[in-house]
Amino acid sequence: MRLRQLCLLVVLMIGATAHAEETSNTGSSTPLSLSAGAQITELQQRLKESERQREELGKQLQSADASRESAQLSRLRQENQRLAQQLKDSQGGALNRWLTEQQQWFVTGGAVALIALLCGIFASGGHRRRRQWLN
Repeated sequence: MRLRQLCLLVVLMIGATAHAEETSNTGSSTPLSLSAGAQITELQQRLKESERQREELGKQLQSADASRESAQLSRLRQENQRLAQQLKDSQGGALNRWLTEQQQWFVTGGAVALIALLCGIFASGGHRRRRQWLN
């Protein structure tokens, strides 16, 4: 932004100096005054120095951005690995359990019913007796 302002200032000064000389020297062409020439060379030197500083600052900014991005990238990779490990752990825990809680209750109830049936068969004995309510 300052570079643009500096360039604009240089252009305006050159234009103002040239315009002032044109109006003061009507019809005859004379070289620019020494003070204006000295100002122009000084401004050109300052412009070159400003451009050099701008380039240096741009390089520093890029290197700072790259280092900040690399630190953030490594942090995100570590978090990604941690989350992947948590996912594996949670999926592994779910696979180790064969039955859900509802399925476990269903199997338990079936086992109790089967045991009751076997107890009833063995309790009645080996003979068949006629039931009275069938008469």
